[in-house]
Amino acid sequence: DFCLSRGLGDVYKRQILGLYRILEELTAAFPDVLFESCSGGGGRFDPGMLYYMPQVWTSDCSDGAERLLIQYGTSMAYPACTMGAHVSAVPNHQVGRTTPLKLRGEAAMMGQFGFELDLAKLPAEELEEARAQIARYKEIRGTVHGGAMYRLASPFEGDSAAFNFVSPDGKQAVLCLCCIKGTPNANRIRIRMAGLDPDADYRDTETGEVFGGDLLMRAGVLWTPNRDYLSRITVFEKLD
Repeated sequence: DFCLSRGLGDVYKRQILGLYRILEELTAAFPDVLFESCSGGGGRFDPGMLYYMPQVWTSDCSDGAERLLIQYGTSMAYPACTMGAHVSAVPNHQVGRTTPLKLRGEAAMMGQFGFELDLAKLPAEELEEARAQIARYKEIRGTVHGGAMYRLASPFEGDSAAFNFVSPDGKQAVLCLCCIKGTPNANRIRIRMAGLDPDADYRDTETGEVFGGDLLMRAGVLWTPNRDYLSRITVFEKLD
């Protein structure tokens, strides 16, 4: 009310409209440039900004465990293809936490995956793991960015987060399971997938095992959250 009574409300509105005008000219002049917006500080994760900058830096906190909550919450309003999600160095610069490269990478694969660290400082085995993550991401990128996303387990309600994505043509399904905090002698939990064809069979591309779509959705996949920072991505291929 204070701002509106002093006429500042109109100033804020015109400031945003002016920003959009500048972005209209900028993106029209450079149509092949992918501009990224930033949600931090200015809170610019909104449909108006996405019209000009379809990718947004989701949060300055890139800790792998925190990102599971951040990206889960963001997915309530925005698709995975809009969320900038990078693998950063450990210990994390904000929370001081050290998480495995596997968790950091697989959490980032649920958005716009990338690396934001000095690769030259990675040990040889982690460099190989980074190469494998890039290859895996290229395999699933089309499904994560263009497919339907299903939230299967909320990190706000427990210590695990689970998502699955189904490609637009239904031929690929990607299941991501992550555990933030392990429990000794943890009971196995069932993660029931969604969006599959109940009458089709699906092959695990890593193990070659075949499962019915109805089985994956009704009986689900067993997951044992007994270690901190566990993660697993499973890719299923629909069989003709």
